[in-house]
Amino acid sequence: MQSKEHWEQVYATRAMDGVSWFQEHAEQSLRFIRSADLPLSASIIDVGGGASTLVDDLLEDGYTALTVLDLSGAALAACRSRLGEDAKKVRWIEGNITEVVLPIHAFDVWHDRAVFHFLTSAEDRRKYVDAVLRAVKPGGHVIVATFAEDGPTRCSGLPVMRYSADQLHAEFGAPFTLLAHEKEAHHTPSGRIQKFVYCYYRRDAS
Repeated sequence: MQSKEHWEQVYATRAMDGVSWFQEHAEQSLRFIRSADLPLSASIIDVGGGASTLVDDLLEDGYTALTVLDLSGAALAACRSRLGEDAKKVRWIEGNITEVVLPIHAFDVWHDRAVFHFLTSAEDRRKYVDAVLRAVKPGGHVIVATFAEDGPTRCSGLPVMRYSADQLHAEFGAPFTLLAHEKEAHHTPSGRIQKFVYCYYRRDAS
């Protein structure tokens, strides 16, 4: 995983709505979460969510057990500032997803848009999947979005991995059942198009 210093610099020098992966609303992610038909008390973690507005929309929907994790303290601080008083309704974790120890079987939904593709070493990807297995409840939902096969080869000055739905599923393996996958042509704030692939899994109950 890239250094904390790199991401602190990114968020210290760019506005939250200026990073390439910014979305005014995370429509596809919201659609997957809403389709799970979970109670509003469901526990949801957004991994790498410091610059995302997903937490805003989930709060608006009425979800009450939200966690946002990000490597960058600056990103989390900006998100908390944007939410104002509503920030008190969210649990905030500053940490590297390949190192942080999350509580066992704590989450009904794991969401990650644009973190996993930065894991260019097989060891970091294994640690990430181990973290999902530890933290997501048996039968829970996992939504991961990465650059697609025809997506960028670099982002924020760093190399990235690109995946088809099958390749991404292969990284997660047998404990995860692929329920759906979708492509997205994301329009960046600068007007470029980035191709993403979303995979929606259920963690096996065993």
